[in-house]
Amino acid sequence: MNENFNEIISGSIPVLVDFSAEWCGPCRMLAPVLDRVKKRMGDRIRILKIDVDENMNLATRYNIRSVPTLMLFRDGKLLWSGVGVMTADSLENVINNYSQIFTSR
Repeated sequence: MNENFNEIISGSIPVLVDFSAEWCGPCRMLAPVLDRVKKRMGDRIRILKIDVDENMNLATRYNIRSVPTLMLFRDGKLLWSGVGVMTADSLENVINNYSQIFTSR
């Protein structure tokens, strides 16, 4: 998964990575929120779900200590990270704000 993961986050389209686990209640609560964000933003965002139990190497690499942890990448760079459930509006604002900041550099 590391090679594919590195390829995916290295693109010019922002990638929101959801580090989660099957047994995690808040992770299940976040799933419909992520669906809403994807529907609203369409091709302007890619959302990738990573199960920390199945991908311990990535969880270790990114120092994931609790789930859900969300990380926003673009061009291989980490732009933002947050822990816990968020609303679709909040997430969309984060994605738009950090993507614009990164683009204007």
